[in-house]
Amino acid sequence: MTRKNKDASHQKTEKRHPRFIISGGGTGGHIFPAISIANALKQKCSRAEILFVGAENRMEMERVPAAGYPIVGLPVSGFDRQHLLRNIRTLFLLIKSMSKARKILRDFKPDVAVGVGGYASGPLLRAATAKKIPCLIQEQNSYAGVTNKLLAAGAARICVAYEGMERFFPKEKIILTGNPVRQDLLHSINQKEAALKHFGLKPDRPVLLVLGGSLGARSINQAVQQQLKLIEKSGVQLIWQTGKYYYKDILAANAELNNKAIQITDFISRMDYAYALADLIVSRAGAGSISEFALLAKAVMLVPSPNVAEDHQTQNAQALVSKGAAVMIRDAEARDKLIPEALALLEQPERIESLKSAILEMALPHAAEHIADEIIKLAKI
Repeated sequence: MTRKNKDASHQKTEKRHPRFIISGGGTGGHIFPAISIANALKQKCSRAEILFVGAENRMEMERVPAAGYPIVGLPVSGFDRQHLLRNIRTLFLLIKSMSKARKILRDFKPDVAVGVGGYASGPLLRAATAKKIPCLIQEQNSYAGVTNKLLAAGAARICVAYEGMERFFPKEKIILTGNPVRQDLLHSINQKEAALKHFGLKPDRPVLLVLGGSLGARSINQAVQQQLKLIEKSGVQLIWQTGKYYYKDILAANAELNNKAIQITDFISRMDYAYALADLIVSRAGAGSISEFALLAKAVMLVPSPNVAEDHQTQNAQALVSKGAAVMIRDAEARDKLIPEALALLEQPERIESLKSAILEMALPHAAEHIADEIIKLAKI
């Protein structure tokens, strides 16, 4: 055998590194779980090559490279349900994205394609299905999104976070894994002393943590602003994340506030510290946030956003309420009800403990590892 033939034979027998594509994004709720899945794949298969596919000009184009993974953007956008004529451009971008997705698959040759929801997962997984590439989709919410429902027929596995998802997906494809969360948050349990020092709060008074996401939640911010004097009078300490859209106006409205027990910020850089101190959390009902609350056994009061597709946050919240694992306040009622009910709840330690116990029972702490296991099974490596 000549040297050339030996080299060719060696190349045929040498097994290439497994390759995975993870697609989706648009919000932190999609991006953080996707990165957690990638990290779990790397832990189980260190030689794996992982490529992310996101939507151009969305936050994943910055967050994913910061986590150490390459990403390619598709020029895709969501459908505008209120201004139908604008969807002409959306359809054009979808066609363009499908073409680019096919090229990405030809070039990268993945063993498995994973969709975590969001604009980019649709074109990529459609193209992967057409090329007979095994696909896994992860549905974070208790009410399945349109994209994942459309992709379900071509998917080999569907990983979900809630029971009863057979009303949306073929039962034989469903695996209850939970939602991947930032595992580093588990360290927050033992960081109360450092957290008190970081925020400058006192150890003998309850802490209310108010979250509206990175951009903010108007109704929640209005509710807090309207009842700020009531919070001061109650003696409850407040960590209030306003979101960047509302921060300057809220800061201006409270320019004369001089109370170290009330911390106002646009973004909480040490969320682990905030979680360590929180006796009660007020939050939107995003799937990723709920999974973090469950993992850390936090008492929560949920205000579902009315501005999400198919009102899935209300479905998420109701899934917890039905098990006694959360309190829900509707967005339209938040301004008047939210803070009085939150303060009343903080005066009921037995109910707080009941909420914490119930939400902990819903926690699935090894979700990323379980999803990675299913991906590796599909890759047959």
